[in-house]
Amino acid sequence: MLVYPSSIDLSSRTPRYLAGRLAVRRGGIGTRWRRLTAGRQALLALAHPRCGDTYAQLAAGFGIG
Repeated sequence: MLVYPSSIDLSSRTPRYLAGRLAVRRGGIGTRWRRLTAGRQALLALAHPRCGDTYAQLAAGFGIG
């Protein structure tokens, strides 16, 4: 089980896979920086449909605007 400010019932394999794909994509397009790491971005993307939190709640939980 992975945890952000609430818990998400996922195997750790899923966000690791998504984080890897995000990192490859970021490298391919030459992204200079992001506020969230690829791992945190993957967790955010997976938390939205699983938990049903609003964008404001997710932003607050991940410390972004």
